[in-house]
Amino acid sequence: MDIGLLRGIFTVLIFVLFIVIVLWAYNKNRKSSFDEAANSIFDENENKNDKVNTNKGDN
Repeated sequence: MDIGLLRGIFTVLIFVLFIVIVLWAYNKNRKSSFDEAANSIFDENENKNDKVNTNKGDN
């Protein structure tokens, strides 16, 4: 085995891995969990938003 063959095999493996990740990410079964993760920032406790940093501008 020379280095060219190893590089070719490695390239094919990385390409196949890329295709698998893309298929996983765009799978319709994953849409609900991705939507939940995307909207999780809006589900945080609103008490955190009530806190105001009063030390801004005080030197």
